Amino acid sequence: MSTILLDRSEGGIATVTLNRPDVLNALSVELLTELGETISAIAADRSVRGVIVTGAGPKAFAAGADIAELNKLNGHTGRAYSEHGQRVFSQIENLDCPVIAAVNGFALGGGCELAMACHIRLASERAKFGQPEVNLGIIPGFGGTQRLARLVGVARAIEYNLTGATIDAPTAERIGLVNHVYSPEELMPKAVEMMTAMLAKGPHAVRFTLEATRRGVDMTIDDGLTLEARLFGECCGTADFTEGTGAFLEKRPAAFTGR
Repeated sequence: MSTILLDRSEGGIATVTLNRPDVLNALSVELLTELGETISAIAADRSVRGVIVTGAGPKAFAAGADIAELNKLNGHTGRAYSEHGQRVFSQIENLDCPVIAAVNGFALGGGCELAMACHIRLASERAKFGQPEVNLGIIPGFGGTQRLARLVGVARAIEYNLTGATIDAPTAERIGLVNHVYSPEELMPKAVEMMTAMLAKGPHAVRFTLEATRRGVDMTIDDGLTLEARLFGECCGTADFTEGTGAFLEKRPAAFTGR
């Protein structure tokens, strides 16, 4: 692929790098298509247990859509373009393994929306977030009107989406848009460290926790609790549950096998 780099580590971590640094990793149709193909390949590869998404170069995670492509859209093609990006980002959000966005620079427009589609966001001190689409006479089209409100609250989301204001890394952490902020040099090592800690846990527990949280947030509390109880019961029927509880009682590290 010409716009995406994929690296698989022996520890089950796949690193997906947006690779258009000359244009700040702008999300062209080609990049979105290749990103979708990459995520499909990851979903089918059971050796991949966690994903880190980042951008090539020191300046940007992804500085939004390709404006030259946007300029050619009309009412019909604009909707299709939005739906294409939404499908790709939903693929990421619905992966049954954890996905960390390592935001190394600008994450504006579609770049911010991509970061929000990931389960966890870690940011460099140099990172800048925002949904500046209103400045172009359009609205966010890859989930920005939906995911931002779920992460930072409706009032803040409306403010940022209507002003197009840029959010620096400390502010993004304070309002809950990102989990942690690190120096540029620490960002990727910290992302790998967090992912490695997650992957040391029981694979069923990790997958079911993601499912219960992701699906439950859009349910009533009663339906969410029903989902949680069902998945809790499924965990109790696994070999990993027997191993995890037994290891605790025997005061030894658990050796999970994913069974």
